[in-house]
Amino acid sequence: MLELRNLSIDFGKGASRVQAVKGISLSIAKGETVALVGESGSGKSVTGMALTRLLPEPPAFYAGGEILFEGRNVLGMNARELRALRGGKIAYVFQEPSTSLNPVFTVRSQIAEALHLHRPEVADVDAEVVHCLDMVGIVSPRQRMDDYPHQLSGGMQQRVMIAMALACRPQLLVADEPTTALDVTVQAQILDQMRQIKQQTGMAMLLITHNFGIIGGIADRVAVMFRGKIVEEGATATVLGNPQHAYTKALIGCIPQLGQHRRRLTTIDHDALGALC
Repeated sequence: MLELRNLSIDFGKGASRVQAVKGISLSIAKGETVALVGESGSGKSVTGMALTRLLPEPPAFYAGGEILFEGRNVLGMNARELRALRGGKIAYVFQEPSTSLNPVFTVRSQIAEALHLHRPEVADVDAEVVHCLDMVGIVSPRQRMDDYPHQLSGGMQQRVMIAMALACRPQLLVADEPTTALDVTVQAQILDQMRQIKQQTGMAMLLITHNFGIIGGIADRVAVMFRGKIVEEGATATVLGNPQHAYTKALIGCIPQLGQHRRRLTTIDHDALGALC
């Protein structure tokens, strides 16, 4: 369904140009969940936003490669085609729901806007809003849809963001660090909800995260990103159980384990690893 072919993305121009993504290739099949894992600054979010050309051009510059969605190159789409793609076929859930939701509009109006744009055939908007909120596990959705974002907890705000994304019935959901701002218990609830929704709807998902600990039960495949490159890719169980690249091993080695007694946590020598890439 989605295929990145040798994609390169730069920022800036002339001597100040910085290469953020360096010739990566990645594919996602229908109904598949792929996790894109790496530290902050590795190029994960830039890759995710590039799928629908959300990066402002300039300063972003697509230096090479292709982004193919259902066989069509996104980089060749016009403004009208991109509007239909964004939200309608590829939807996003970002890591800070409090900054993604508009504070002066109710939950209903924000989900309804997505419906008006991408599913104008829906006759009973309120019923569909209630359905979307119920799907993501919000209790008493008919009452909560009249709330403003500040009246909701962080976990509920993130559920609303997921409901907004699902309202358009996308074929691909890009979840960019969807649980970073949440406590561990709520993280588990959100991930379980996303897993269930994916099974119910059959959509594909790109899960962008720095946390290896959350991908085991949700991702079919994992791609590890380091300094703008994908350095390792494979089935999740294989990569977690038998990592091959030194950077992947270093990332997994940084995860604290219950029962281990270390004087110091493991850290990553970026200079040494950079020489390997």
